[in-house]
Amino acid sequence: MAQINIRIDDNLKEKAELLFEELGLNMSTAFNIFIRQSIRQGGIPFEITTQVDPLFSEFNIRILNESIKEANEGKFISKSIEELKEMEQ
Repeated sequence: MAQINIRIDDNLKEKAELLFEELGLNMSTAFNIFIRQSIRQGGIPFEITTQVDPLFSEFNIRILNESIKEANEGKFISKSIEELKEMEQ
């Protein structure tokens, strides 16, 4: 069996190990899954992009935080899509 050594940021490695442990995997198994899926799909098994999911836009996060605050204060007021679009401008 072959062995591969890679360099990875300590913090990134720690986060990955915690995630994989939660999933019942170790680092070696997780990398094997990645490699097998890459081979099956003939490429990286997920989209690589610089595009940010619009769901996590600064505007949406601000509105979400405001809504959470209102809900916690018992002042939750629902807004229509049109009202939210007006707020964005």
